[in-house]
Amino acid sequence: MKLKVIISVIMCCVLVNAVSAQSWTADNGNGTFTNPLFYDEFSDPDIIRVGDDFYLAGTTMHSIPGVVVLHSKDLVNWRFCSYAMDRFNMGDEFKLENGKEAYGQGIWAPCIRYHDGKFYIFSNINGHGMQVFIADKAEGPWKHINMGGNIYDLSVLFDDDGKIYAIHKYGAVRMTEIKSDFSGFVDDSERVIIPAGNAMGEGHHVYKIKGKYYILSADYSPMGRMQCARADRIEGPYETCTVSMMETYGVPTGHLVRNVGLGSKVPESGFDFRISDGGGNYMGCATIHQGGIVDTPDGEWWGLSMQDFRSVGRTTCLSPITWKDGWPYFGISGNLGRSPKTWFKPAVSATVEPHAPYDRSDNFNGKTLKPVWQWNHEPVDGKWKLAGGRLRITALPAKDFLWARNTLTQRGIGPVSVTTVTLDASRLKDGDIAGLGLVNMPAAWLGVVKDGKRLVLRRHSQAGNKTEEAPAAAMIWLRMTGDFDRDIARFSYSLDGRQFVDIGDEMLMPYQLKTFQGTRLGLFAYNMKGHEGGYAEFDDYTVQEPMADRCGNLPAGKVITLTNLADGSRALVHKQGMLHFCGKGAREYEGSECKFRVHDRGRGRIVLEAVDGRGFLTVVGEGLSADVRFLKRESEASLLMWQDMLYHQCMLLSLKTGRYIGITPETGAPYSADHAGALPNRRNGVVFEWAETDGE
Repeated sequence: MKLKVIISVIMCCVLVNAVSAQSWTADNGNGTFTNPLFYDEFSDPDIIRVGDDFYLAGTTMHSIPGVVVLHSKDLVNWRFCSYAMDRFNMGDEFKLENGKEAYGQGIWAPCIRYHDGKFYIFSNINGHGMQVFIADKAEGPWKHINMGGNIYDLSVLFDDDGKIYAIHKYGAVRMTEIKSDFSGFVDDSERVIIPAGNAMGEGHHVYKIKGKYYILSADYSPMGRMQCARADRIEGPYETCTVSMMETYGVPTGHLVRNVGLGSKVPESGFDFRISDGGGNYMGCATIHQGGIVDTPDGEWWGLSMQDFRSVGRTTCLSPITWKDGWPYFGISGNLGRSPKTWFKPAVSATVEPHAPYDRSDNFNGKTLKPVWQWNHEPVDGKWKLAGGRLRITALPAKDFLWARNTLTQRGIGPVSVTTVTLDASRLKDGDIAGLGLVNMPAAWLGVVKDGKRLVLRRHSQAGNKTEEAPAAAMIWLRMTGDFDRDIARFSYSLDGRQFVDIGDEMLMPYQLKTFQGTRLGLFAYNMKGHEGGYAEFDDYTVQEPMADRCGNLPAGKVITLTNLADGSRALVHKQGMLHFCGKGAREYEGSECKFRVHDRGRGRIVLEAVDGRGFLTVVGEGLSADVRFLKRESEASLLMWQDMLYHQCMLLSLKTGRYIGITPETGAPYSADHAGALPNRRNGVVFEWAETDGE
């Protein structure tokens, strides 16, 4: 379906339900949450608990301010807490000066820790070594120490004997002791504690739990997964096992740029971008991987890990941890290594109302920028300001959009978002360009160009060097509509703020390893003729998320049909009293045998009742094929956890077996409750398309 058709349908629903101002939160409001925690980028997550408070740190690469810290009381709802750094102060590449840039080469993979009343963040900056940030409060201010060295993808342990260890690097896991005053590293302390060939990876997270040392790491070869090592001593020897594997939540790999990555030059317009189609069941790093674990005050354990999530970049998911034989497996009993998409919220004492981490819309009336904003590289002070309820950006010289300084960015947010901003172009000078852009490679932008005394509206796409123009006005509204689940964007504009006109074609938003970020929205102004120009003023930046309200995604009290995406068959009450399948064209396909009433049993739990009176769907025995039955009396074995897959799709998780109800289509066998989860293409028999129907 074309993007504009999808958005038209969604926006009609938004207007009817008046939920356009709502922003994505994982909290379902009924005691459950649905992954991902964020539908925008939050990569390389590291988690700690301090008393009843949880803190989460993540990668920000070349964006400034950098190293984001969020705070939560329940691990599901998060709020912005602080950034650890305002500037790099390390060279031209962080400023987009003298032909140098730091795309994807900034600060990444942070480790957050709390020790003796102080918060610490340890991270790496490419070419500048390990950085340490120290604060009395997670809100800052943060003191910065540059320790240098060649330590990256690290985790830090403050051991009981007062020693401080960094666990770091890829493959062969290394340990280096850190001096207690953070003035450097203990001489000759680096050693390999887990040799290569033990299935360990990178992005380590080290813990001491009940006297044992645990190291979690992610490996992307041959596919993304979570590994764990444990030992009685920090030096080892370690044994290892896999604790999370193949969990994609039915999200396929997205479009990926194959010929632009780390170390590449910033491509010029017209560059031949080689972009893969994505999709299928190849998992790559679309699995949950790399992250940490944390316990609640009541002793529950939870894992937070990142997942490549198409054009939004890498985001974070929350998993219950089940300890077995001394290993912290992601997932629940009966299905270790796989994590529910929807599950019960952590048991904490705090009562938390659902909320998003940021306020994404901004009228620029404040004295400072909202924390959702980050600059693309370091900004030039004095060449931007908040004035009169607007954001003013001076047009500094740049050869194109990706080299424009003082570009103010936000992460793109999915599944679908509509971003609109008002642009006052009346103070632009000859050669100036200002507008709304997609910070990506390939990049794209929609803006106003001052050509002599004339204003022209121009949409430019770096892919194929495509340009479209239209008449402009000094006051104009610019809009980007993004379907981030399908990697598609479209620009439109308005001369009156009410009627919007599409300009240009739909554009791909592929992921690439040059910026190492998802697609971002950017407000920009630059001069293409090599000198400083005038300025642009932006106002009323709004972000609408038409799919953020998911209250109707669980059809409680409704009568539904369940069509299996694997083969188009419908779930049916078989004459033998079991759940079976029914092909299209069969007599029962539209009959009462394929209709089920959804009963809400609270906290995300549901029971399915056959409309034809044969009883309640119940899992008996071990949930093997033909053990998904219809019994006259409802029981605990009838409880299912509804797994919201968006787009009127769902999975049914049996709370008896901890596994999903599904079929293996090619076998002809009836339904069972022993499936591990969805494949990326959602066609392995466990994902249904549900539709409301009449009760007859």
